[in-house]
Amino acid sequence: MAARKPRLDRATIVSTALDLIDESGLDAFTTRRLADRLQVQQPALYWHFSGKTALLEALADELLVRGHTASLPEPGDTWRSFLDRNARSFRAALSAVRDGARIHAGTRPRGAGRDTAERQIAFLVSEGFDARDAVYALIAISRYTVGVVLEEQAADESAELDPAPGPLSGLLDAVAAAGPDAEFDFGLAALLDGIASRRT
Repeated sequence: MAARKPRLDRATIVSTALDLIDESGLDAFTTRRLADRLQVQQPALYWHFSGKTALLEALADELLVRGHTASLPEPGDTWRSFLDRNARSFRAALSAVRDGARIHAGTRPRGAGRDTAERQIAFLVSEGFDARDAVYALIAISRYTVGVVLEEQAADESAELDPAPGPLSGLLDAVAAAGPDAEFDFGLAALLDGIASRRT
């Protein structure tokens, strides 16, 4: 007896699409390949998504649902501890799937994401920020994090730096040896220091 096809719904489509991207990367992802994996015709996908852009937006949402565990402040958080945890959690969520940063880049909060953004802004205002500055702070943290993960996921691990003469060689080696987490930590701390100057 032939195996039954999985029921086609939005959750199944999104999960299968993320699996495909994890296997082959975003550049190789097409709705034709997705339909083949789901054993359906391409038009069946458009009952659930108006087009590839809508599907990618749903994938970006799912990345955060799966892995972004610190999107809201917790009791005892200060503005700085919240933004720090939020950035680290966001980075982990984007890094969990191949090309996760590219999937997310350019998206805007929608639905539940807008509610989360409003609660984040309200918290930052309660911590002494002007509402507009709170929005800019969240954008700055988000774009910094997306940019970092874009670089990390695009890096060719086989590529080597050309040898640098003099003390620069040792310095670059030391920074590389410290790893990407140290680079992220330095940039995030510098960004938070700058954001602190906007607090009234």
